[in-house]
Amino acid sequence: MNPYTAPLEDMRFALHELADLDRVAQLPDAEALAEPELMDAILDQAARFAKEVLAPIDHVGDRQGSRWTEGRVQTPPGFADAFRRFVDAGWSGIALPSAYGGQGLPTLLCTVVREIFTSANKAFCYCPELTEFAVKALSSGASESLKAVYLPKLVSGQWSATMNLTESQAGSDVGALRTRAEPRPDGSYRIFGQKIFISYGEHDLTDNIVHLVLARLPGAPEGTRGISLFLVPKILPDGRRNDVRCTGIEHKMGNHASPTCTLVYGGAGEGAQGWLVGTENKGLQTMFVMVNSARLTVGQEGTAMSERAYQQALAYARERVQGKPADGGNESVPIIRHPDVRRMLLMMRTQTEAMRAVAYLIASARDLAASHPDAEVRRERQTFVELMTPVFKGWATETAIEVTSMSIQIHGGLGYIEESGVSQPLRDVRVAAIYEGTTSIQAHDLVDRKLVRDGGAALRTWLSQVHASLNRLDETGVPELVAVGVRLRTATQALQSTCDAIFANYRQRPIEVLVGSVPLLRLFGLVLGGWQMARAALAAHRDREQGRGHAQFLDAKIASARFYAAHVLPQASALAEVSISGGEAALAMDEAAF
Repeated sequence: MNPYTAPLEDMRFALHELADLDRVAQLPDAEALAEPELMDAILDQAARFAKEVLAPIDHVGDRQGSRWTEGRVQTPPGFADAFRRFVDAGWSGIALPSAYGGQGLPTLLCTVVREIFTSANKAFCYCPELTEFAVKALSSGASESLKAVYLPKLVSGQWSATMNLTESQAGSDVGALRTRAEPRPDGSYRIFGQKIFISYGEHDLTDNIVHLVLARLPGAPEGTRGISLFLVPKILPDGRRNDVRCTGIEHKMGNHASPTCTLVYGGAGEGAQGWLVGTENKGLQTMFVMVNSARLTVGQEGTAMSERAYQQALAYARERVQGKPADGGNESVPIIRHPDVRRMLLMMRTQTEAMRAVAYLIASARDLAASHPDAEVRRERQTFVELMTPVFKGWATETAIEVTSMSIQIHGGLGYIEESGVSQPLRDVRVAAIYEGTTSIQAHDLVDRKLVRDGGAALRTWLSQVHASLNRLDETGVPELVAVGVRLRTATQALQSTCDAIFANYRQRPIEVLVGSVPLLRLFGLVLGGWQMARAALAAHRDREQGRGHAQFLDAKIASARFYAAHVLPQASALAEVSISGGEAALAMDEAAF
């Protein structure tokens, strides 16, 4: 196994050249981005913490996992100490509101830090991330009295939080949930039901766990229109243990250190005491504050695990001596010199760079949408975030599955051996394409809500930016950049044609169109990533011409864009063909014939 080292040079390049850093740095409370020395210090400290504290216990967590015994969960050796050090160092509060003791750093900077920590130890990161999402939901929907009691302890890291949506019969169809809430005269509620797949629903890292639980009130409307959100603490304000119990944890493909719990509410008979968050029957809207935040984070898990897998594969390819060179020679060489290994490494590297650049751009757009003084800028950036969130979540996680699998292929037989640790990034990232909305749910959302609903207005705005970059590539007159532009223009035209077909056919033939929605999402992601790679090449060319920056790094950025254009973007035409024409064939077979 190889230690993880944060790719700070590429992260800083993406921040400065691709992520709209200058505009975000001018926002209120964005001093950390306005002062380069401070931002660099934060990233350096995050990289050091990841390497020295989180990465060393990652393999331990994978091999030993969390343990459940009679309602209690023990995390793997080293996790409790690492969490205490994480909190003491202030990392748990970097994205949380300063009004309750957090640091309130911009989403852009927090996204970079989160990538570093996730690459080092993905399973560890679930606990603070879920707490962050819950704080955002409570900040937007809870009463002032609930905020006063719970937010300071959550922000400080003394307590953690969970999100409770899923039940055995209610997964993607949240409206089918059966957990019920009964009002009491004192204004509280009693919760009865069972929730499954609750990450860190029970653990030994914090003194208390605050569960945000979706449940249905008596007489509530059916489906999602009748769901309310409740705050249900493990330990009640008077110190008593609430009636919520962990009855087991799942045995999973990956993320073994993260306890995925089954929680039973009201098993002792009187119900678990909870309090309403927000308005009755409007709980899903408040919960989606958590879910929408989580989708960018889950997409970034794809970047993080791809980076980890790439570092493992690169180190092995440099040190593993095997076989003679294909162009002649008598001595065996490191496998990095073999043509297909080189191709696989570049597929891993370039797609990871593309995912990172897209994630940072979406993060900066979230900052601008939330705080820019110009209402039109806020609106335009929010529209961009809404369009790109399902694209990024679906494309990055699906791509990461391919990238992490490729690492195993590069390692050969050793990659298939568990002791090598090479399979862990694949096993850990596989679930990212499932939770917080599967890829098909993201694709349906993209088609129905993000494209058709506004008639393609958001798409046209973004494509105008892509065409501006294409014009700049042509204007350079540099053959290698012009070639990138040719490939990107072809892929962009494929995307436009596919979207035109959706606009023409969705109302009349929605099932056929939705059959091709995931290929469309993948096509969208390829073009989005290609656009960022092209912008990276333009920035690297400019810096190289002006004699700024690290010449070898800048040359590599241009080479990465060329490879992405030559090997990744040509997939666009095939995805477009499947998306436009594949629906009828998928529906032709009678269901009974499957």
